[in-house]
Amino acid sequence: MLPYTSKIQYRVLYADTDMMGVVYYGNYGKLFEIGRTEMIREMGMPYLELEKKGIIMPVYSLESRYMNVLRYDELITIETTVKTLPAARMEFFHKIYNEDGTLAHEAKVVLVFLDMKSNRPVRAPEQLLNIMQD
Repeated sequence: MLPYTSKIQYRVLYADTDMMGVVYYGNYGKLFEIGRTEMIREMGMPYLELEKKGIIMPVYSLESRYMNVLRYDELITIETTVKTLPAARMEFFHKIYNEDGTLAHEAKVVLVFLDMKSNRPVRAPEQLLNIMQD
């Protein structure tokens, strides 16, 4: 199943943009989250299920590269890929394409698995690993 890639489309809202009508750089994190959330849901283990098991996944690091602009009302494609099985961290690789299919943005976002009560790192849940290995 690895690498696993998911694609979702998203219409850029006015609230996502700055005065120039392009996506404000601070809003890219939301686009990455949309991609990750939908990917994990597609895999069969939504974030809500992880939280019910007492696990949270905060962002540990983010590397981001802007290549082209995304504009208001464009139907963009958010592509999210996981290349390796997670341990205590999970790496997500994002590519965002504008409406004409041009690569506009790339990012690597690393999340960590934490026990919700102790706030200490834990290993990826077996259920998630099993899903990713099938």
